[in-house]
Amino acid sequence: MDAGKKIRVLVVDDSAFMRKVLQGIIVSDPQLEVCGEARDGRDAVAQAEALKPDVISMDINMPHMDGLQATEIIMSSNPRPILVVSSESRDGAEVTLKALQLGAIDFVAKPSGGIDLDMSAVKEEICRKLKMASKVRVVRNATRSKLPPPPARGSSGADSLELSRMASGPRAGKFPLIVVAASTGGPATLMKFAPYFPKDFPGAVVVVQHMPGNFTAQFSKQLEEVSQIKVKEAEAGEIIVPYHMYVCPGSHHLRVSPTGRITLDDGARIGGYRPSADAALETAASYAGPMTIAVILTGMGNDGARGVQAVKAAGGHVIAQDESSAVIFGMPQEAIKTGVVDQVLAVETIFQAIEKRMQYAFGAAKVGAL
Repeated sequence: MDAGKKIRVLVVDDSAFMRKVLQGIIVSDPQLEVCGEARDGRDAVAQAEALKPDVISMDINMPHMDGLQATEIIMSSNPRPILVVSSESRDGAEVTLKALQLGAIDFVAKPSGGIDLDMSAVKEEICRKLKMASKVRVVRNATRSKLPPPPARGSSGADSLELSRMASGPRAGKFPLIVVAASTGGPATLMKFAPYFPKDFPGAVVVVQHMPGNFTAQFSKQLEEVSQIKVKEAEAGEIIVPYHMYVCPGSHHLRVSPTGRITLDDGARIGGYRPSADAALETAASYAGPMTIAVILTGMGNDGARGVQAVKAAGGHVIAQDESSAVIFGMPQEAIKTGVVDQVLAVETIFQAIEKRMQYAFGAAKVGAL
């Protein structure tokens, strides 16, 4: 984007009133301008092709063609950065997450009722996310994140079979704890990354994804549908066990107690974030020590940068997603800047790196080095 050039926004919403409200929000920011409007998905596809906007504000529930269908067509034929503006209902959570899987960059939860006063409460968020989305390099959905196909459900690769044998040997009470942190771009990335964990994966996985609290239960279910490993939304007080992936509720911080239990609290934001990846990483490192593996995926901001230092200090291993495969390189880059990241990898190679690190950890545990 040239300095001084305004970011051109296509506003898509079936409500004429909501389009007017969104226009008012957008033009109030000196860096943004409205280049066009669309009243449904079919109109959105046509306008995206004709106007070539820098970013699209996309409604979901519309007549003729909904926002999901429009997003899929745009991202497969004429990719543009898309910001979803949806309701916060349970149905809204499901369809919004689907839009993210189809290639939308981020979303803003439309306040209940959607009246002018309510929308003013998310004015800053809309403008900030439109500007952020406009900078993302988008590609056609067919070529996004070229992950090799994961193993068939119920099967394990040779490395995973070896891990299972090692995990059942001496000192088998110890198991690796993998903490995965993500923000913008995370849902789609995790939907492709999670299937690589086999059902007999001899470690536990904790996922900290920045999203509203009423979205994470649905997100856990969607991850469960595509995964081999057991996936669930984390609950306060439960003991962390292998063969499970725990998704932190978006409304709470997750910490690992000294006895390996999950604790949740809805206290103040930490470093601007709730849930805080730093809180999960620091307490995971205290509990699992050298058996901790930190994975920092796509996202805005610096959440996780402090936590990975705790993981490294405890003898753990730190992996950051590389710039070429990340939707937003912010969180991985900030982790890399700390100097403690062991590997910077494309998302398609991260799971293999986790397996190799676990082989080392189990081997070291067997001889008493851990």
